Amino acid sequence: MPHFPLSPSLADWPQTERAGIHGVLTDIDDTLTTEGAITPDALAALHRLRAVGLPVFAITGRPAGWSEAFALAWPVNAIVAENGAVALWRGADGALCKAWLQDEATRRANATQLQAVAQHILSALPHTRLSQDSPGRETDIAIDHSEFTQLDEATIAQVVRLMQDGGLNATVSSIHINGWIGGHDKLAGARWIVRERLGRDLDAELRRWVYVGDSTNDATMFGHCPHSVGVANVARFWDRLAHRPRYVTQRERGAGFAEVAQAVLSAREAS
Repeated sequence: MPHFPLSPSLADWPQTERAGIHGVLTDIDDTLTTEGAITPDALAALHRLRAVGLPVFAITGRPAGWSEAFALAWPVNAIVAENGAVALWRGADGALCKAWLQDEATRRANATQLQAVAQHILSALPHTRLSQDSPGRETDIAIDHSEFTQLDEATIAQVVRLMQDGGLNATVSSIHINGWIGGHDKLAGARWIVRERLGRDLDAELRRWVYVGDSTNDATMFGHCPHSVGVANVARFWDRLAHRPRYVTQRERGAGFAEVAQAVLSAREAS
C-alpha cells in the first residue's frame, strides 16, 4: 500500500464518528468501479447500505447519458452527473427521472461555447481526443486522458489552460479532463441533490455524511466534508490534491468503497 503521511488509515476513523453517519456521497469512476465496471463487493456494499436505510448519492463527471442505466440499476438514491449539473434517479414507478441545475435556455446557449472550445483544443493539440462517452454529455465537454487515450501531465495541464482560456471551469478526474460553464461543481451538486431528494440541508448535517473519492476533482469534497475517505488509488493524485481526504482505505477502487461501507455499518451495528 502507498504511504500517506498526512492521512490516517481508515482504521483510525473513530467508531463513534462512524456510528453517526447517516448518508454516503461517492464518486463513481475508480471509486465505485474497477476497470470501468462495478465489482460484486462494491455492489453488495450499496445493497447493504440501502438495506439499513442509508441514502447513497453518486456524484460523477460522467455524462447524463452514461449515467442513466446505472441510476436505474444500482441501489443508489440518485446519480448527479456532469460534475453537479444533471441528476438522475429511479422513480417510484421504476421509470427514469431527470432534473437539471440550469434551465434549458442556459444549457442551449452554453452548448455553442462548449463545442467551440472543444474544437479549439482538438485543433491546437491534435493528439487529444474527446471522451468516448461525449455523445451522452449535455452540459460539459470531456477530453480523455487515461481511459482510452493516454496523455502526459504536461498535455493535461495544457488542456486545462485552454478550457479556462475559453471561459470554462475545468477539472481533472481519474480518466477525463472536464470543462463546463457555471458555478456548479460536485459540492454544489451534492447540496442540490440532498435538498431535492431528501428535503434536507446538507451543510446543516454535514458531520453525518461521508464522502468517498479518488482524484483531483474530488478535492473540493475532501476539503469540505469532515468525514472524507480516499480509496487507496488516490495515491496517483496525492501530490496534486488541493485538499486531501481525512482517511485512506487499504484497498483500491470498488474494494476500497466496500471497506468504507463496512466501516460505517459495523459501527452502527455496535452502537
